[in-house]
Amino acid sequence: MGQLSLFDAEEFYEFPKDLLEYKENFLNREEADHLKDHLLQTAPWEQRTQKMYDKMVLTPRLTAWYGDSKYNESEESKKPTNPWIPELLSLKQRIEKEFGYKFNGVLLNLYRDNNDSVAWHRDKESRYGKRPVIASISLGQTRNFDFRKMDHHQSKYSLPLPHGSLLIMKGDLQEHWEHRIAKSNVPMKERINLTFRLIFNKKFIPT
Repeated sequence: MGQLSLFDAEEFYEFPKDLLEYKENFLNREEADHLKDHLLQTAPWEQRTQKMYDKMVLTPRLTAWYGDSKYNESEESKKPTNPWIPELLSLKQRIEKEFGYKFNGVLLNLYRDNNDSVAWHRDKESRYGKRPVIASISLGQTRNFDFRKMDHHQSKYSLPLPHGSLLIMKGDLQEHWEHRIAKSNVPMKERINLTFRLIFNKKFIPT
């Protein structure tokens, strides 16, 4: 695997491999096309609400959760998690086998067009543990995945995530970096992002 490099107008930056792993063509074109079309048609997409500035607003994307039955409620929707479908289960097992991580759930995000987005955030929920590993598969439209340091917002970098690519976030990334998918002025088609996660029982959350 080659070095993962991110570039902005001012400098060339190389993310440490203990924070990110990247494989551009993890899924071939046929695999990625089939999975994208299948999920667009069959996933139980929903649009959630969230509190922002004392108001409840609709999130600018659609989501769906799948996972093990013992983790049967998603924090995001407060609804039962959907059981694994063969396509997602086999993909989970493939990532686990190749990279050596374990997952028991996957959050799907559907960005319908260039107006859909996710704001700057960290995946810091206690149920993910202190140093979560999140494996992110991108399907469809290439979108820029932006990073910035928590204590130095000028340190901001972008990585285009094309159809079939895999990005693994790990180590202390969620502790010191934020990430987002920004809106765009350029018209865009659908993008589905699959984020495989290890979700811990509330009675046992490692520190």
